[in-house]
Amino acid sequence: MKLATRKNSTRDGELLVVSRDNQSAVCVGSSVPTMQALLDDWSRKAPELEAIYESLNAGDRSDAFPVDESTLHSPFPRAYAWIDGSAYINHIVLVRKARGAEPPATLETDPLVYQGGSDTFLGPRDGIPLANTDWGCDFESEIAIVMDDTPQGVSPDEVHNYVKLVMLCNDVSLRNLIPAELAKSFGFFVSKPSSAFSPFAITPDELGEAWKGGRLYLPLITHLNGELYGNPDAGPEMHFSFNEIVAHVCKTRSLSAGTIVGSGTISNKDRSKGSSCLAEKRMIEKIDTGEFVTPFMSYGDRVTIEMFSQDGASLFGRIDQTVVEMD
Repeated sequence: MKLATRKNSTRDGELLVVSRDNQSAVCVGSSVPTMQALLDDWSRKAPELEAIYESLNAGDRSDAFPVDESTLHSPFPRAYAWIDGSAYINHIVLVRKARGAEPPATLETDPLVYQGGSDTFLGPRDGIPLANTDWGCDFESEIAIVMDDTPQGVSPDEVHNYVKLVMLCNDVSLRNLIPAELAKSFGFFVSKPSSAFSPFAITPDELGEAWKGGRLYLPLITHLNGELYGNPDAGPEMHFSFNEIVAHVCKTRSLSAGTIVGSGTISNKDRSKGSSCLAEKRMIEKIDTGEFVTPFMSYGDRVTIEMFSQDGASLFGRIDQTVVEMD
């Protein structure tokens, strides 16, 4: 099943069921008005939406209309929680070197996570508002999952039962604000502004064999200003699977339905795959040449993030964002 949220006069938008080819949609209406309403009552409402999805794909819906991705909000315009991991060791090592920090001693045994701001998310075509280019604006191309109510103490082998949706993410970072903030030993906050998610959220079954063991085995494609920036495979080098990340965060708490969990920036050791953020490329430049060359994003810079199935279909639609000056 493929779902989206269309912008309207309300802050949470209206839920759409979208065809597999991303071309047509049906507005669900008052029975399930929003994405959060669906997650709050998934076991009863999801079958109703699955039936709509099947009839939409069969071309049997007189109420279907063409999809306009420019009208879509984040699948969740706001959420009860946004928990971002950092599951790719190559990324952790490179970005920590970039800010003169050592990787944690538990790098390979204990997942890194932080809880980000979930009260405001950017739409997939919204600009990235930036007040000061000196802050070091960076994109981070990621995978994210959306959870059902998930109990404290859930084991990694049980987590798949609670994963309801999968999305792409642009986890915007302000790199030059991070070192001073982390030096306070109190975590990210001002260095992590609003993130953006893909136009479409899809159920794991739509991914077929590419979704296994809490990992997504497909390349994540990032373009910067129209040029291919990176196409690393999201699966093989994800050191901690989503199953392990969720079990880790549920060690001491349960998760509420609609909680979003991120993978962290996709990263491969193979440099020919490019990168999913600017900080990695800058660190590689520093290692190779002794200095940073690639600048962080400035006004007018555009990043796109997309993932395709093995037969070339866009699975989640495209995140397409341009850095804009704050009003």
